[in-house]
Amino acid sequence: MTRTNRPLAVFDLDNTLSDARHRQRFLERRPRDWDAFFAAAPQDPPLAEGVALCREAAEECEVVYLTGRPERCRRDTLDWLAAQDLPEGRVHMRRNDDRRPARHTKLETLRRLAARREIRVLVDDDELVCDAAERAGFRVVRARWADSSPELKKAQEGEGRT
Repeated sequence: MTRTNRPLAVFDLDNTLSDARHRQRFLERRPRDWDAFFAAAPQDPPLAEGVALCREAAEECEVVYLTGRPERCRRDTLDWLAAQDLPEGRVHMRRNDDRRPARHTKLETLRRLAARREIRVLVDDDELVCDAAERAGFRVVRARWADSSPELKKAQEGEGRT
């Protein structure tokens, strides 16, 4: 099987591969400090369960990363992935001005990818993203190995930021 016809394994980043708990405090303030939240992402420790699953998936699949992080975080995100020795893969990020909920932006990207390639699995921690993907017929692994604050969940869905 060549790289171009291998199925895709799609991985979220925050609270799936990276532990974002240390920066969730920036979302508990009013107004939320999104710049500080994303600026602290390079210090995220890896989540062993997610990293192991990603490396395992890379044995049979091409890994693709799908995050709600804005495009302006691309360099930090690529550097973090490389520092964790995660499999190389395309990184799909939201436009800087896109504030739609992740369940919409991620499903749109999944459908676009699925039009050209088989998607073997989506691994994500956001329950609403997982629900939407399952309803659309995608196989989902729910990343329940990291704690997410209620503020982060509200921000993800209400403000479309991650």
